[in-house]
Amino acid sequence: MEARTFLRSQGLPSGDAESPPDSSKRFPDGARYRVEIPSTEGPEVLDAVLAEADERAVPVHRISQGSGAMLLTDGELTRMAGTAARNHVELSLFARPQAGWHTGAMASSPTGGALASQARGTEQLVHVLEDIRRSAAAGVRSVLITDLGVLSVAARMRAQRELPPDMRFKISVQMALSNPASIRIAEEFGADTYNVPTDLSPAQLAAIRAATDLPLDVYIESPDELGGFVRHYEIAEIVRVAAPVYVKFGLRNAPNIYPSGSHLTDTAVGLGKERVRRARIGLDMLHRYMPEAETSELPVADLAVPTEVGEHR
Repeated sequence: MEARTFLRSQGLPSGDAESPPDSSKRFPDGARYRVEIPSTEGPEVLDAVLAEADERAVPVHRISQGSGAMLLTDGELTRMAGTAARNHVELSLFARPQAGWHTGAMASSPTGGALASQARGTEQLVHVLEDIRRSAAAGVRSVLITDLGVLSVAARMRAQRELPPDMRFKISVQMALSNPASIRIAEEFGADTYNVPTDLSPAQLAAIRAATDLPLDVYIESPDELGGFVRHYEIAEIVRVAAPVYVKFGLRNAPNIYPSGSHLTDTAVGLGKERVRRARIGLDMLHRYMPEAETSELPVADLAVPTEVGEHR
């Protein structure tokens, strides 16, 4: 097919590999995988997740949160940043708001779901950028981004030191780019890691890996609203073909608690602890089927660990 020939001429894979090769790419320290615990909604949940990880000997490299910095008080934001810094863990906060929580009707329509994660209009673009600036001012050095326009402007702000030069942009699964060519666009726009859709096969992941050097964030277990897939037996194959990869442990059969808050703290703590337990299950399988797979030992120089407030590294 002529399209395959043209893709090869652009340095892109011409198809999904039937027998995906080993990825030769690694994190800067040589590791193939790291661990991410998502949906860590607030300082109490962060404390519980880290305690559970210590109890179960689960190495946690990154904590992510979905309700956004906008729904944390100044004190909560500072507390989460300080806790992550003391534990040498990357803290990635969602950059909000987006259309799905706002006043527009299309995001909630039967065919308008793709709009829900986009910044709607210039004012919402401004608000998301202000949310990123607030996170940075509190010492946070990683934010989750869903919108290409937000990403491109934030990357220019970083380049011009309107944001700290060590600010990292973690692309959310909700951006939904699903093929090597589109994910390469996110990389060119300033992405630092990319959370792929939850249902990609190892062959599809291998094709994406061939087109980008970005670390890929891959759900080993995904929440119901993202498919509800439980892929623990595939973890070794995913690490083999997609390295460097953040293996990410969501939770099926769990309530969607976004936007979260103190009224849901007990629920969020319970869910966070179970995600760590699921991570232990996944890592046990990874060690069983791919014992040679290396992870990163904390502290890690290239993680976007929070810094002291007001300090630009």
